[in-house]
Amino acid sequence: MKFSDLDETDLRLLDALQRDTSASNQALAERLDISPPTCLRRLRRLREDGWIQSEVAILDPARIGPLLTAVIEVSLDRQDAASLEAFERRVAPDNAVQQCYRVSPGPDFVLIVTVRDMPGYQALAQRLFTSDANVRNVKAFFSLHRAKFAPQLPLPGTD
Repeated sequence: MKFSDLDETDLRLLDALQRDTSASNQALAERLDISPPTCLRRLRRLREDGWIQSEVAILDPARIGPLLTAVIEVSLDRQDAASLEAFERRVAPDNAVQQCYRVSPGPDFVLIVTVRDMPGYQALAQRLFTSDANVRNVKAFFSLHRAKFAPQLPLPGTD
């Protein structure tokens, strides 16, 4: 199913789920002004067609305790396709890496990582950067305060 195959109800359903996946089928149906069986059928189709990658809980970082979040710029010596893909394959599975972007211009990658503390960051840096002979430069920016975190993707007609 292509994006153009989605109708307004599908888009509103996806938008509602991006905001809160804990809503019951009944509540979603009422919000979208459709019947619960129709809502359930649409939701099942959207999952089966791969529109919904996963459903997760977003935890309150303040309740977990002190955490260290860093925005990291990484530049590689070699930028050929194989080298870029090899770097992605190594860093993406690491639990501390929350986001990994290949960017241009500037550095080759920007990573968002969260660790418990500075020793945790040092271990991450050793694991992901120092041991890689292709990593030329790493520049880390440590977050002092998170003003916003919103994983929602913009959908037409749901602004």
